[in-house]
Amino acid sequence: MKRWIPFMSSDPTVAVIRLQGVIAGGSRGTLNDQALGPVIEKAFARGKPAAVALEINSPGGSPVQSSLIGARIRRLAEEKDVPVLAFVEDVAASGGYWLAVAADEIYADPSSVVGSIGVISAGFGAHEFLAKQGVERRVYTAGKSKSMLDPFRPEKPEDVDRLKGLLDDIHTNFIDHVQSRRGGKLDAEADLFTGEVWLAQKAKELGLIDGIGHIRPMLKERFGDKVKLRRYGVRRSFLSRFGAQMVDDTISSIEERAAYAQFGL
Repeated sequence: MKRWIPFMSSDPTVAVIRLQGVIAGGSRGTLNDQALGPVIEKAFARGKPAAVALEINSPGGSPVQSSLIGARIRRLAEEKDVPVLAFVEDVAASGGYWLAVAADEIYADPSSVVGSIGVISAGFGAHEFLAKQGVERRVYTAGKSKSMLDPFRPEKPEDVDRLKGLLDDIHTNFIDHVQSRRGGKLDAEADLFTGEVWLAQKAKELGLIDGIGHIRPMLKERFGDKVKLRRYGVRRSFLSRFGAQMVDDTISSIEERAAYAQFGL
């Protein structure tokens, strides 16, 4: 009621955006710019939040979607002149750390896993299996690189070199992003870009995060005991849980479980 009374201040509000899961484009996975765009826009636009807090629990995923989401957060933070704080839960690794770096400050639980500033590409080779089964692979292309790293054909050294070049370029983009956002906070003597991960205390010493802390007590400490948290996240309809969507969700769940497992989670 008091928000409508002139000259009477209201309690500060912090918009909280939930960023949990693998970062992936398309319909598979909720952490992508298409799904999160409206959520992020609403969080910054509704009223005048004292800050926007990011609750992050992600092992990473698509570098492009990570970049798009992070860029949207930065653009709105600057347009609205609203500070952004990130709070890491289990993990903010690889693309998950890219999202955390979009914040002005990063905090984590003592047991949170942080880092993995690197790029990975993985697959399988099935050409020997097919040969044993008497199956012949037939591929026709226009363009000598069109069938690069076909899993059903023997691996070519030139394809591997080409892929490594792409990964190196993406890694450089990642490093540039971290250095531009964290600036002088990073330990200049440490090699932070090998893909290694650290627990929060070590990550703080290295300058990858700003401190140890949990979202509610830290927001109360900064904005007072009467601070209100207004939560935003991707919502899915009840009917989307049925039919073919359930199969897609099962596959996504397996992939997500594997992504978390590499960090012992």
